[in-house]
Amino acid sequence: MALSEQEIVRRDNLRQLQELGINAFPHELVPVTHLTATLKAEYKDEAPELLKDVCIAGRLMAIREAGKAVFAEVQDSSGRLQIYVRRDDICAGEDKTLFDKVLKKLTDIGDYISVSGYMFRTKMGEISLHVTSFTFLSKALRPLPIVKKDKDGNIYDAFNNPELRHRQRYVDLTVNAEIKKTFLMRNKLIRSMRAFFDSHDWLEVETPILHPVHGGASARPFSTHHNALDMGLYLRIANELYLKRLIIGGFDGVYEIGRMFRNEGMSYKHNPEFTSMEIYVAYKDYVWMMAMTEELLAYICTQLHNRTAIEIEGHTIEFGGEYAKMSMFESIEKYTGHDLTGKSEEELRQICRELKIGVDNTMGVGKLVDEIFSAKVEKNLIQPTFITDHPLEMTPLAKKHRSKEGLVERFELFVLGKEIANAYTELNDAIDQRERFEHQLELAKRGDDEAMALDEDFLRAMEYGMPPMSGLGIGIDRLTMLMSNQHSIQEVLFFPQMRPETKNEVTE
Repeated sequence: MALSEQEIVRRDNLRQLQELGINAFPHELVPVTHLTATLKAEYKDEAPELLKDVCIAGRLMAIREAGKAVFAEVQDSSGRLQIYVRRDDICAGEDKTLFDKVLKKLTDIGDYISVSGYMFRTKMGEISLHVTSFTFLSKALRPLPIVKKDKDGNIYDAFNNPELRHRQRYVDLTVNAEIKKTFLMRNKLIRSMRAFFDSHDWLEVETPILHPVHGGASARPFSTHHNALDMGLYLRIANELYLKRLIIGGFDGVYEIGRMFRNEGMSYKHNPEFTSMEIYVAYKDYVWMMAMTEELLAYICTQLHNRTAIEIEGHTIEFGGEYAKMSMFESIEKYTGHDLTGKSEEELRQICRELKIGVDNTMGVGKLVDEIFSAKVEKNLIQPTFITDHPLEMTPLAKKHRSKEGLVERFELFVLGKEIANAYTELNDAIDQRERFEHQLELAKRGDDEAMALDEDFLRAMEYGMPPMSGLGIGIDRLTMLMSNQHSIQEVLFFPQMRPETKNEVTE
């Protein structure tokens, strides 16, 4: 691999450090006492002596010479701090190599260093660290992109190419420090969700990721092979069937937050691996779950933003109070003029043709209705809206509606045209469940590669008796997109799935 001129220079600097007897990658513990943000917050002009013996560590992000002194900026996980290094302070004797050669010539932007000293305020009014000792921690062999900002706040040479940012997230996090806020918010969102569930004494659990049968959702799975057992396995597309087994086993409420894997297309709102939360609570139905979902999202929004209404993509979205509700057929009729009640598969195909929606022969009634809904309705659902009472064929794991023939007790929650949550009154009749699975097998024979498989062990578990329950799934990535006002799912994933790099991209 050909090296750039800067990479050659940095490797030569590393060689010179080694010749000087300086270990550019030392083993010793770094005696860090403070984060940079903490030092700025705690510094008091009237009592600077309170911060007279401190140590920070981080990346060198800027350096400028001032005669026999150097001003620089060190960046750690909390932010940046200016440091002031005077030649005679770090080189008290005759040997000035550490300052004249190591710091001024062989240290590069991006290198990790640790510095110790005392806090003070410069004549320009900036809180800074006066350095009394300097230690080299790690040599950066590639140059960072340098983002410049002028006195008016204009940014130049920004590292903003999405392809590079998502592929080299480590660089993105370093030079675009503001994006950390999105990931910190994601973390707080998950912690808030856990706190809400834990306050109700619902148990967080872990279930298998490798499944012998792909089930719990309509999706194309990733497959793998277990060598020791000589058997095929699937990466889970959902954890629903295992969580239901735990309710059968006697727990009243269980939930899991974890990765799911679906071998499907990619878009600004789809990634083949994503984080989902699923919760199941015994003796509840989907009406109760709607109210719980409203309460949960209002709580999370308040924890993140101190209020229940937030500005997202030019809309004020209100997560507090009661959300709008429409049945799936009502919403389709509202936005297309077509009443799909009682329509046959062929009639639905004809409606799709009229609406210029592409379909194929593998699609049954459920898929056809879903295609119409996705194409014509979703984009109109801006404020939080529950779409309820889906066709039976769309949802093999939901209980039949208690009063509406041909429908199931299910809702999906949409916000800003994106599905955020999905819930059922769960089917607990093992005979009915077997018939639903067998219908899925028929769809699979027609070529539907998202049809569910028949899970005999799950049916056996149901036959031991499953209490009535309701379940809810929430896409953590999409919820984070909403709460952080991000349009693309790639912006809320540290490492989104990317196509293979070309040779030129690797060497850039």
